[in-house]
Amino acid sequence: MRVDLALKYLCLAKSRSSVKTLCDKQLLTINGRVAKPSATLHIDDTITLELQSRQLTIRVVDIPRKQLSKSIALSYYDVVTDQ
Repeated sequence: MRVDLALKYLCLAKSRSSVKTLCDKQLLTINGRVAKPSATLHIDDTITLELQSRQLTIRVVDIPRKQLSKSIALSYYDVVTDQ
């Protein structure tokens, strides 16, 4: 699944265009590499998001197939760091 769509489904981004903006500014990495919005996301990938005043790193546990509620989305990834 595309990373922009997956992050929207996991409630980690408001929209796919917001993920594109992070990618364009090189603030989103997958497994340590700068990602494009169309990058394919796999189970066990590590995603790092450089947000306004914090850095969030997660490990993907499962790939969502549709939009999830925030409470269910939490079971699809593990937070590695949240600084």
